[in-house]
Amino acid sequence: MSVQADEIWAILHGLAKSHEEFKSEQKVLQREIKEVNKSIGRLTNRLGEFVEEAVRPSAVKLFRERGIDVHEVHQNVTSKRAGEALEIDLLVVNDEDVVVIECKSNLSVDDVNEHVERLEKVKRLLPAHKDKRISGAVAGMVIPDNVATYAIRKGLYVIGQNDEHLELRNEMSFAAKIW
Repeated sequence: MSVQADEIWAILHGLAKSHEEFKSEQKVLQREIKEVNKSIGRLTNRLGEFVEEAVRPSAVKLFRERGIDVHEVHQNVTSKRAGEALEIDLLVVNDEDVVVIECKSNLSVDDVNEHVERLEKVKRLLPAHKDKRISGAVAGMVIPDNVATYAIRKGLYVIGQNDEHLELRNEMSFAAKIW
């Protein structure tokens, strides 16, 4: 082999080695990104649980102030029937009414739409409540004004933070949609 061929061979060998090192570093980076995404998901779930814990003790008071004399709060209600599933953060009830509350750290229009779909299933998947008036509410730490307006137009109560306490953001004249 000539000197030039040896130099070319060394360069090619170096490039191949660099490529393998790059691929190895890329795999490590992909694993780290996956772990960060899992951590973010866990944090988001924890924030949602935080909102649930904040709303739960206030729910009865908030709805009683609106003329719905609820007296029970059930947390993390799940049901599976005939291939359908339902998960509810908070279920606030009395003998005639049920308010289904979805809690989010940062409420979005998609969350509102998903909750409306959830409300369509309640009587079917929770038959103990099939003869009751079902209404819905969404709660969040962060609720953009356009999302609150959208939820209200969909017939939902909106529970949000106001200084140090929670409040229903709906006008007193608001009439919730009944499912």
